[in-house]
Amino acid sequence: MTSAETPVRVGVFGLLGSGNLGNDGSLEAVLGYLRAEHPDAEVDALCGGPEAVTARFGIPATRLHWNRAEYRTASRAGAIASKGLGKLVDVFRTAAWVRRHDAVIVPGMGVLEATLPLRPWGFPYSLFLLCASGRLLGTRVALVSVGAAEIRSRPTRALVRWSARLAAYRSYRDAQSRDAMRAMGVDTARDEVYPDLAFSLPTPKASPPSGRPGTVCLGVMDFHGGNDDRARAEQIYRRYLDGTIRFVRALVEEGRPVRLLTGDTCDESVVAAILDAVGSPLVTSAEPASLADLMNEMAAADTVVAVRYHNLICALKTGTPVLALCYAAKSDALMDRMGLGAYCHPAREVDADRLLEQFRDLEKHAADLRRTLAERNCTAAQQLARQFTALTTTLFPANTHVPRKAP
Repeated sequence: MTSAETPVRVGVFGLLGSGNLGNDGSLEAVLGYLRAEHPDAEVDALCGGPEAVTARFGIPATRLHWNRAEYRTASRAGAIASKGLGKLVDVFRTAAWVRRHDAVIVPGMGVLEATLPLRPWGFPYSLFLLCASGRLLGTRVALVSVGAAEIRSRPTRALVRWSARLAAYRSYRDAQSRDAMRAMGVDTARDEVYPDLAFSLPTPKASPPSGRPGTVCLGVMDFHGGNDDRARAEQIYRRYLDGTIRFVRALVEEGRPVRLLTGDTCDESVVAAILDAVGSPLVTSAEPASLADLMNEMAAADTVVAVRYHNLICALKTGTPVLALCYAAKSDALMDRMGLGAYCHPAREVDADRLLEQFRDLEKHAADLRRTLAERNCTAAQQLARQFTALTTTLFPANTHVPRKAP
């Protein structure tokens, strides 16, 4: 490095460090890429949980929102005024943060979808500020292996569409995501589809099958439907929970150990409800702190049944046969891509009897499915390696060092 050059400055952006293991796993994958390919890069984050990100990943981090109560419901006049002021302050905070960087990466996550409850002036607004600031200030913003879905809400749809249009680089974690953005008016002619970033993470060695029925990992979710299901959210939750409890009871009656796993801190209430309803020593729970913890649990299991997208990825990546409770098209697409498209069940309408039937068929074909997953995982790793090469070309076109911008 010459005296006229300084290390490239890279920002990472998103709801990171907020308790969602999938989001943090995507960040871990991008940091792994940067440390391997651009070890001199100066990296920091603008994120939801800056203290957690700094503690775990060792990078400086700034709070995403000026208003600390951003995700709390505001009912009093003072709280509403504070939220409004926060939206204005965040315009300048985001722009100032973006200006300090040569490139910003949004690592994976479903940042262009609303398959779970989402308000337009929350994260969609923050993402728009990021991408607009990047375009105005000449900082390249990359949306890397992100999830997208066609959005009905006009304000959310507009913010998501403009965010995608203003980004310098876009790639999607499945073809459905790219199709959704095209349907919402984004030119996707040069956008590529790659696997989810979590497929680039290290994989623990799976336990060899014992030949007798073993542990079943059950990934749960505090599931109330998506943006379009707000009117019947409680009904959806009760049906999902009741069906899941019936399924666990049936496994316990057969003498099967069941290990309950979460993917977000909000899922802990579902674990408690299942433990209380079943009341068996065969049902235990774990509190994974990372995708690596989840993969370790799943690698030791015979089979997995899971709802959250990144719980499914962890099972698939370890080569463990998995049955998906699907709440969005992304889960069906993932399972089909990995050769397990026949093992999907709707999370909104859990039928315990049908779920048991699918589960038994999954176990019957477990050996063949493990071989299929080994092949598909190799392909995913190769595809992500190509994406990282493309990302380097886009974000760091000359070399890994660029002159610092004038303040």
